[in-house]
Amino acid sequence: MAEFLMPSLGADMTEGTLAQWMVKPGDWVKRGDIIAIIGTEKADIEVEVYETGTVERLIAGPGDKLPVGAPLAIIRGEGEAAAVAPEAPVAKAAARVTASPAARKLAQELGVDLERIQGSGPGGVIERSDVERAAGAAAAAPAAAPGAGMRHAIAMAMARSNREIPHYYLSIQIDMSRALGWLERFNQPRPIEARVLPAAMLLRAVALSLVQVPELNGFYSGDQLKVSAEIHLGVAISIRRGGLMIPAILSAQEKSVEEMMDSLRDLITRARSGRLRSSEITEGTITVTNLGDLGVETVFGVIYPPQVALIGFGRIVERPWAEQGTLVARPVLTATLAADHRATDGHRGAQFLQALDRILQEPEKL
Repeated sequence: MAEFLMPSLGADMTEGTLAQWMVKPGDWVKRGDIIAIIGTEKADIEVEVYETGTVERLIAGPGDKLPVGAPLAIIRGEGEAAAVAPEAPVAKAAARVTASPAARKLAQELGVDLERIQGSGPGGVIERSDVERAAGAAAAAPAAAPGAGMRHAIAMAMARSNREIPHYYLSIQIDMSRALGWLERFNQPRPIEARVLPAAMLLRAVALSLVQVPELNGFYSGDQLKVSAEIHLGVAISIRRGGLMIPAILSAQEKSVEEMMDSLRDLITRARSGRLRSSEITEGTITVTNLGDLGVETVFGVIYPPQVALIGFGRIVERPWAEQGTLVARPVLTATLAADHRATDGHRGAQFLQALDRILQEPEKL
């Protein structure tokens, strides 16, 4: 038997709310299946199971707020005998309010008590529209309410980062003329909706650079660096209601530029609709943030613990560029590295930025 526990879905998450079960006792599940939705201060997250077997028992019910590590269910492994069912009710869901993840999130933002709402969904499930009606329409909510929980979670993580991580910063200016020229030719035969954006090209270049300088890809834990064999690129995504999430493109080192673009589009869509998976939240090994679309030219980021590095990209700006004694105009990108000095030093960080520059000067190898 294995316990399915309340997962840690953020650097400073201490508890979560079980929003919905996607399984019932007796169901067969395999590793990677989504079996529950957990509500956090940032979003409702689809949580995967890491065991293969049968759902023996549901310990917690929808609406339960439990600390990280608390048991939520029992999974019986392949070949294990069924346990004797306890006399007490196995799940508390029947006695509790049942609401969709979107409804729970909106109710938290608007301060609406779900227990006072009659659900209009199947089986009396409370839907988002029920919460809006109970609140007198979502627009009537106080302006400061949306995103307040997310801002608190971000504040806690960033305070921990500044408190625990000795940051050092490096930057480099990269001539993007070859890379942008290659990208224009690459996109020419493709329909608009299938074209690759510079952001995906930069993510691909970061992944290839980390293969050469792997010490920036991993975690600092237990007073030592733990380098990850897989590159899971955390991408900073702004949420329309305010706040920020950093889900990861998993196994980024294996993706082509086109696959990176597809993954990026999918990740942004699901992050903004609240349909992220727990592995995308917990397994990021490094963070990339790109503020070029907002006009920012240089980004000095704060590392997301326990990661050991963050890459920042600004806007591509036309600048004077000296080349073989001639002054010409070039599209220039400023790339910055924020790194944990416990894990690497400036020399190794500079080698990463050199690798990034070198890769972008040979875009046909992307």
